[in-house]
Amino acid sequence: MSPELQNLLRDTSRSFYLTLRVLPHSVRAQIGLAYLLARATDTVADTELIPVADRLRALDELRARILGQRTSPVDFSGLAASQAPGAAEAERRLLGRLEEAIGRLAELSAADHADVCRVLETITGGQILDLERFGDPQGGLRALATGEELEDYTYRVAGCVGEFWTRITRRHCFPAADLNDGTFLEDGIRLGKGLQLVNILRDLPRDLRSGRCYLPRAELAESGMKPEDLLDSAHEWKVRPLYDRWCARALDHLTAGWRYTNRLPGDQWRLRLACAWPVLLGVRTLEKLRSGEFLESSRRIKVSRPEVRSILFRSVVRLPFRGSWQRLFPAFPNS
Repeated sequence: MSPELQNLLRDTSRSFYLTLRVLPHSVRAQIGLAYLLARATDTVADTELIPVADRLRALDELRARILGQRTSPVDFSGLAASQAPGAAEAERRLLGRLEEAIGRLAELSAADHADVCRVLETITGGQILDLERFGDPQGGLRALATGEELEDYTYRVAGCVGEFWTRITRRHCFPAADLNDGTFLEDGIRLGKGLQLVNILRDLPRDLRSGRCYLPRAELAESGMKPEDLLDSAHEWKVRPLYDRWCARALDHLTAGWRYTNRLPGDQWRLRLACAWPVLLGVRTLEKLRSGEFLESSRRIKVSRPEVRSILFRSVVRLPFRGSWQRLFPAFPNS
């Protein structure tokens, strides 16, 4: 990967860059490239100054280019110029260097190339579906219909990443390890879904004000509520039981992710840390969501930087000691 793409990876990945840096060298380039291209598709999907129809067209063009179904280069310089004020400069630069990133796909092995393309096809499919559901600014507040739709969405945009991660690392880092591959892969998928569900629960107030409600309409109705009721934080007590059920579902997924982390061979300490960090940060975020005012739009519940540093430090120190390491996963100790 060129120095410029490496810099873009650092500047666009934010906290995920820590995970990328600790990964084994044998998989760092493939996962980093997949991340960069997924970040590009996410930027295209989120450029609200561009009409939805144009974003859908651009996503479809980018997906076809990544999959090799389109041979002509994509030019998103106009879309880059349409980024909202305050948008990260790195994302503008990334859109301007998309062809260079896409060109790096040809340097991958056939198996790695297939896995990267597969995960990006699934992610862009999820982004397109999300835009079709929620993209119309005149459509008012819209909600997913059922819990099944929410589970499907978390797979399309994150569970598939756990699947991709598992296939890549299994092939390159521990191909001879004695594992139940079906269970191991399923736990990897659940790790990704759990992280995405935490993001959805954390971002609920912001999404509501953007016309998106990921809490299922059918389950809200069972609580005697409509999506519009969630715009008033005074209704938080009424939706709290439903919200807590989805927090519990996210914890179930992250528990599977912790099991996945501990099934990694003992010599794969880099991979253990790379998986443990997002899982532990996700659990800490859930603890804050369960005790905080989750419908309050004036502040965003998140793990503080000192807490992040503490989690990273404790995980590194405890890694060689099995019992101490296992106690890192708290599972809501304050419940």
